Amino acid sequence: MTEPLRRPGETPPVEGSTAEAHEERPDRGVWEHPRIWLALILLGCVIVAAFFVARIAGL
Repeated sequence: MTEPLRRPGETPPVEGSTAEAHEERPDRGVWEHPRIWLALILLGCVIVAAFFVARIAGL
C-alpha cells in the first residue's frame, strides 16, 4: 500500500530514528577556514617582497 500524499512542508515519518532534532551550523562558504586564506595572502606578500629584495640585491 502506498503512503498518502503529504502537505508541502510536512516531514514524513522516519522509521527507527532515535536522534533528536538539532539545528545545523550555517554554511560560511569561503570563510569556513580563514587561516587558510590568511596563509595564502601572507605567502603572496612574502613572494612579492622576495622579488623586490632580489632585484635590489642584483643592482
